[in-house]
Amino acid sequence: VQLQASGGGLVQAGGSLTLSCVGPRNVFGLTEMGWYRQAPGHERELVARIIDGEDGSSTDYADSVKGRFTISGEDVGNAVILQMNNLKPDDTAVYYCYLRALATNYWGQGTLVTVSS
Repeated sequence: VQLQASGGGLVQAGGSLTLSCVGPRNVFGLTEMGWYRQAPGHERELVARIIDGEDGSSTDYADSVKGRFTISGEDVGNAVILQMNNLKPDDTAVYYCYLRALATNYWGQGTLVTVSS
């Protein structure tokens, strides 16, 4: 499973960036797709995800990004977009998109987001 991520860059605090991740269609057993991030000296943390359930899809966000970030997708398993608004210096990190299928996470290459104060 290959994931292609794009959209990172340098932005001033208060600015916006959009991250995109494209994965393959028709991944067997796919349950979720989303983004993690890892800042220097910190562990990788979940940022946002779309979960594919029996009653449809739902979204989940880290508390630190609620109200500022929005995750969306055409459908789980194709593309997922992370719209990041009102960025803060603490959002500086390498962002990794992932896809989870049959209890296994597949990762895209990281994309660096740098927010200057």
